[in-house]
Amino acid sequence: MDVGLDGMADTAEKFGFNDDSLMIPSRVAESTFDTDMNDAQLALSSIGQYNTAATPLQMAMVAAAVANDGDLRRPYLVDRLTDARGHTLTHTRPRRLHRAMSEDTAHQLRALMTDVVTKGTGTKAAIPGATVGGKTGTAQHGVGNSGTPYAWFVSWAQADGAEEPAVAVAVVVEDAAARRADISGGGSAAPLARQVMRAALDR
Repeated sequence: MDVGLDGMADTAEKFGFNDDSLMIPSRVAESTFDTDMNDAQLALSSIGQYNTAATPLQMAMVAAAVANDGDLRRPYLVDRLTDARGHTLTHTRPRRLHRAMSEDTAHQLRALMTDVVTKGTGTKAAIPGATVGGKTGTAQHGVGNSGTPYAWFVSWAQADGAEEPAVAVAVVVEDAAARRADISGGGSAAPLARQVMRAALDR
């Protein structure tokens, strides 16, 4: 509330919210942050409640921006095209969309996300031989929170000795096979993110 609606909406949009032009190359569902709210609604929206909506792709982009010193990259679906013998014909090169935050802010967030995995709610995402940063979340679902909660985990990983992080991941579990009270981002989604990051790091 102290930041204000304009400041919060501007920052959300720097990360890709309210952008209906995102392509990978097929069209991507828009992630939204409301721009017309009272103070109470703004407070709720700023922690992901009220009308805030985000796709897993959007949150993977946020995690990647944190890992990439604040630069938001343009997402893409196809890494490369090959011929029948496996020889690369074309290769997609990562492209910068814009700066979402300063390097200093990104470094602070990386440290906080690393703490989540080393001693917080995301310890199940830890990978030996790599630094992992993450953020857990449990999203309300259904009218009056009547549905099974969604378990979220967003993360990035950097192999020991590597110059920069190699992978960013967002996992959302919509139908966790657990009692409602036991569903959490750290318990349900973090282990899945760990599996994906380990595969990406080839460990």
